Amino acid sequence: MLPPSETQARPARGRGLDLARLSFPELTEARVRVLDGMVATSARPDAMRRLEAPAGAAAEVARNVEVRTAPAVAAARLYQGVLYDAFDPATLEAAALRRAGRRVVIVSSLLGAVRLGDRVPAHRLPICAQLDGLEEAPGLEAYWRARLGPVLTAAAGAGVVVDLRSSSYAPLWRPGPELADRWVVLRVPGSPHGAKATRGRVARLLCAEPTAPGDAPALAAVVGAAFDVDLRPPDRDRRPWVLEVN
Repeated sequence: MLPPSETQARPARGRGLDLARLSFPELTEARVRVLDGMVATSARPDAMRRLEAPAGAAAEVARNVEVRTAPAVAAARLYQGVLYDAFDPATLEAAALRRAGRRVVIVSSLLGAVRLGDRVPAHRLPICAQLDGLEEAPGLEAYWRARLGPVLTAAAGAGVVVDLRSSSYAPLWRPGPELADRWVVLRVPGSPHGAKATRGRVARLLCAEPTAPGDAPALAAVVGAAFDVDLRPPDRDRRPWVLEVN
């Protein structure tokens, strides 16, 4: 599981968002509400405050209004920045890229969850945004948390859940007891920039691995071939394994 990135490509042409073609179609109704809410909120005079956007993001917030018709690109190309530059899915070998398409899930403030091949338009929507039409939920985090559980639990299958999300996106889904022994959170000491780069490199390494690790020790062995690692078991029930990577 990866977080999204506010650094995004802005293609000049291409077809727009097609909700019917996205992964996890059971999220379609929830996605419509968030899209409608973002468009309405972005058109408000107080849009910058409601979206908690810095002054330099005014043009991006204004473009949110056109999100339904704006050109969309594969999430693998849309998201940029330190983590995605290190992951660099475009340069994976063909077999690794196919595995990435199956294995990677990006948790999204706009669409809930997407895979690398899903076509997504550029948007400015932090998870802390307060959107019109979602007043019954205290923010986007709570809105998606109430809807992602069954979807991501099913997507996890029998494999290890390798959690590379940032702290902002981790609350959107916490694996339940049926996945607790297969949930591994990656921690990287040091600067945030270095941590993002390491997470991206670990994601790339795991997509290049032909066989997905079956448990936390197997995951540590795979990552430990390229990094110094320290695997710590859960400190209490329903908590994740922690894989510290240097």
